[in-house]
Amino acid sequence: MTLHNSVPSLILAIAVLSIASCAKNPANKTGEQQSAAPVRSENVVKVHASTTDIPAGGTADAIIDVSIDDGYHVNANPPTYPFLKPTELELNPGNGISAGFIAYPNSFMKQFPFAEKPIAIYEGHTQVKVLLKADPAAKKELVRVPAKLKVQACDEEVCYPPGEIALTIPVNVR
Repeated sequence: MTLHNSVPSLILAIAVLSIASCAKNPANKTGEQQSAAPVRSENVVKVHASTTDIPAGGTADAIIDVSIDDGYHVNANPPTYPFLKPTELELNPGNGISAGFIAYPNSFMKQFPFAEKPIAIYEGHTQVKVLLKADPAAKKELVRVPAKLKVQACDEEVCYPPGEIALTIPVNVR
């Protein structure tokens, strides 16, 4: 094959790579890069619930581990301003399990350019605790309690639309 015959193939390969690159990083009319996909609150927060052991007729705290990606925070419960959505745990207990008091972690105050006063937030790693009760007649088995954590993630400049993260709290009734 001569160089002359491979030029059209080379031009085609460059064109395909160029089109693929534009599809991944489209530019606007001024040639600037458009921003990435919008941030979703439920994508920057991870939750995990470890198994909670409860004796039939007893109580125990279920611990929900909450990890917030670096560069983001979520609003505390209660939030500083009424228009901010608090971090909130909702449970749907059953099978002899009921939910009592939910304890949200201590927040810390942080000043942001968009707010007149510091805002109560959680960032990094924190925990939400919920008091679970097992009915005295509850079957001695592993019960999965469905729950969801409602969050509104923010960065240093903007808060994103609130989201919900589904989770299951495993409860071992003994």
